[in-house]
Amino acid sequence: MSDYALFATAPLHLESLLAEELHALGIEQAQETRGGVRFRGTLEEAYRVCLWSRVANRVLLELDSFTADSPEALYRGVQQIDWREHFGIADTFAVQFQSNQSTITHSQYGALKAKDAVVDQFRERDGERPSVDTGWPDVRINVYVQRNRASVSLDLSGDSLHRRGYRRAGGAAPLKENLAAAILLRAGWPAIAREQGSLLDPMCGSGTLLIEGAWIAADIAPGLLREYWGFSGWRQHDPTLWQKLYAEAQQRREQGLARLPAIQGYDIDARAIDGARQNVQAAGLDAAIDLHCQSLQQLHPAADLKPGLVIVNPPYGERLGSDSDLPRVYQQLGQTLKQQFAGWQVALFTGNPELTGQLQLRSLRRHSLYNGPIECKLFHYQVDKQHDISPRGYPRPLTPAEFTDNARMLANRLQKNRKQLSRWLARENIHCYRLYDADMPEYALAIDVFEGDQRRVHVQEYAPPRSVDSAKARQRLREALGVILDSLQIDEQQLFFKVRQRQKGTAQYEKLAEQRHFYPVTENGCRFWVNFEDYLDTGLFLDHRLVRARLGELAAGGDFLNLFAYTGTATVYAAHGGARSTTTIDMSKTYLDWARRNLELNDLNGSEHRFIQRDCLEWLQQAVTAPQYDLIFLDPPSFSTSKRMQTNLDIQRDHIWLIRQCMKRLRKGGVLLFSTNLRNFKLDETALGALEITDIHRQTLPRDFERNPKIHHCWEFRHRHKSVLSLKQVDN
Repeated sequence: MSDYALFATAPLHLESLLAEELHALGIEQAQETRGGVRFRGTLEEAYRVCLWSRVANRVLLELDSFTADSPEALYRGVQQIDWREHFGIADTFAVQFQSNQSTITHSQYGALKAKDAVVDQFRERDGERPSVDTGWPDVRINVYVQRNRASVSLDLSGDSLHRRGYRRAGGAAPLKENLAAAILLRAGWPAIAREQGSLLDPMCGSGTLLIEGAWIAADIAPGLLREYWGFSGWRQHDPTLWQKLYAEAQQRREQGLARLPAIQGYDIDARAIDGARQNVQAAGLDAAIDLHCQSLQQLHPAADLKPGLVIVNPPYGERLGSDSDLPRVYQQLGQTLKQQFAGWQVALFTGNPELTGQLQLRSLRRHSLYNGPIECKLFHYQVDKQHDISPRGYPRPLTPAEFTDNARMLANRLQKNRKQLSRWLARENIHCYRLYDADMPEYALAIDVFEGDQRRVHVQEYAPPRSVDSAKARQRLREALGVILDSLQIDEQQLFFKVRQRQKGTAQYEKLAEQRHFYPVTENGCRFWVNFEDYLDTGLFLDHRLVRARLGELAAGGDFLNLFAYTGTATVYAAHGGARSTTTIDMSKTYLDWARRNLELNDLNGSEHRFIQRDCLEWLQQAVTAPQYDLIFLDPPSFSTSKRMQTNLDIQRDHIWLIRQCMKRLRKGGVLLFSTNLRNFKLDETALGALEITDIHRQTLPRDFERNPKIHHCWEFRHRHKSVLSLKQVDN
């Protein structure tokens, strides 16, 4: 059997879940990448992914790749493919075109150029041409150009795989079917279903979560109802093989429906329940899913219902009415869960993550997902008394009388760390520092102390792995919080607690709350506003203390550029160090305003300090006649996919381009200081060999972060002297 190069596309942030799914389907070489999963497989494996993937959007069979740095190059490359191997003049086709960071930016023009190449090839060979059908073509061609490199594929799925074929009615904002399936998979529903745990949605809307949950539990292939496939009109399609896989899926469906656990849906809107019934019937699940029109206040599970998973996507505002009180809805949901669903797990998917505090339940973990263009969060909870939280947002700390031996060991460690750091802190005049960073594996916390008008302590818990018992982790956290309050002699109003997950993209900058409480702190004579409640980080990266000091030393008399500036703390240091001018660039108006306030706090209000709200990647692509700088600070996120950006950023992939673009704006004799907190980052010094590179990681690692030497990586770049470069070229 032939082996094909294949690519399954995935919604944003679901690439890893799709890779896991393909591994479970027996595809061992599935490799997660940006936008999906690459794999090599037989035609049978390609068909199996089309039929069985619950997460993928499309399955593409790659035909060729080539340089497409102009419309003419795209045309020539598409013409190199023998299209008669794939379809004939009696067939219809369509072209889907996308580009990213490439010369060809107009998708319709790119699609037209690729279409012309296909049509002209048929006309030259056969004197006739196939017709275009953008709706339901026999063959759909996919062209994707990334940095002027084109990949041409056949779309075997034909239409997005999220269209299962059962949706007859939709609510105000229905979830896509593959997103609903991903939510259930992230929530651990397959394992719960195997134990015959129940599935219940108290705000079920059009019933998508319930249907996808039933199909997962009953082992029903998500492509079983689809009537249109992209491979059906393909000349290399094997109908016999496809029918074999389809018949196998039909048999598995019949067997699976006999072992379904209880699945129930509720909604206060009778029209939503009517729509859900239509969809459930179309999905063939009339006897499997119970639907009821009922409010949250009235909701309670039947006594014989086995605890399992409550899955909920709280409704959008328009479904509640223009004068609705969303916080009250979340509050009522939390009350109902705690009063009626003890022992159940809960997965809550929301586009309003700041409202989850109204539940007064502590999430065990969370995932970032997108519902169309809306960035959302999936929160996971366990309903029991151990997971109640106080209005302050963290579990009740233990009192000293309740401390275990381990808790007393933690207290001793905090006391030891304070003693070891005390002379250094006094000598260096440091008021904000890291006291503890997961020194003891039992207590995986980062503890930062901020001295100001009063001591405030910012505590972040590193989310424990799934292998750790959640109740035990909860108890240890309560111990740790009690120890912190007692050892540092603060009350609960001075302690701020968050859970720190592994971050992707701009997640560390995302808003968690809306308290808007800012506090002034001092560092090396500079003053900053910090915020302990509204974001994961405070606005001041303590590990960059020496990086900022280095910038202050280098800035005197020069023009300073701060890219991906965040709250502008580096700009404050540069201005404080005597920079002639500063330019601060960030895409976020919130952070630029914060940066302005930081400069104003230091009486730095002059017109020589410019603020630009813009995508830094876009700004760096502007003409090289842009202003030149003597000192540039480049501290980008490791990965960024903000919807306001024109493109995405992967710092490992893109650092060479970023650094080169910055060097175009750096004057001779100037310094580019580049920093990244990507733990496993590798600088490609070979590709940057024309530059003078100095690794300053060790010099910029503060004493209070020595336990975590990979907290950041840092280099300085300078233009090489021409004579030095010439000698190097001669040597090479």
